Amino acid sequence: MKILTGKQNKPRRTLLYGVHGIGKSTWATQAPGCILLNIEDGVADIDCAKTEHLKDLDAVNEALLWLFQHDHKFKTIAIDSADWLESLIHAQVATKAGKESIADIGYRTGYKQALAIWDQMLSRLDRLRMEKGMGVILLAHCAVKKHQDPEQESYDRYQPALHDLASAMLQEWCDEVFFASYRVFLKKEDQGFGKTRALATGGTERYIRTQETAACLAKNRLVGLPSEIDFDWSEYEKFFGG
Repeated sequence: MKILTGKQNKPRRTLLYGVHGIGKSTWATQAPGCILLNIEDGVADIDCAKTEHLKDLDAVNEALLWLFQHDHKFKTIAIDSADWLESLIHAQVATKAGKESIADIGYRTGYKQALAIWDQMLSRLDRLRMEKGMGVILLAHCAVKKHQDPEQESYDRYQPALHDLASAMLQEWCDEVFFASYRVFLKKEDQGFGKTRALATGGTERYIRTQETAACLAKNRLVGLPSEIDFDWSEYEKFFGG
């Protein structure tokens, strides 16, 4: 058995999810040598390396195989987006079962079958990390979902817009799970007669939450990374070092 000591610096596995239109794809392209796996087909206006529109799961797997088998300059692969990839996975599961939708396969059975495909997908991405030295970024939209807290009443918070089984698997696999949003400040306006109303201000400054709060799901494994960072790849990357 080989005993390892000290830090082992490996390419990061990052899940970035956030509100619509905040610039998740552009953020990913700031990573060194990034290539976008164009599943969502929403990156035509971004000047970056990208695949053609990958319309089914076979096309996604062919792109991953190409990156593994060929010599190339790419150092980072970004899945754009994980929730659209999940739609392709669900479609394949439903087709193989002869159903119109994965939801028609019985209680959670189809989603468990989808989890096996996700596991294969993550294994392929890990091979790119370990054998080709590529970092992995998973981009996702966000959804407001009910969080069941065993110590108090449940409450709503931001989470990746993925099925709960897949979301849990991706969160565990990733080194970092980040939530991107805009800074919004509330101030109270006196309306008279003892009544007030809340007014929102700001909404233009983008930032990333790196730690879980009551408002959002997040995590990180980097020593010293603040709970919030600016929406810039370099603010994340500077905490990678040896």
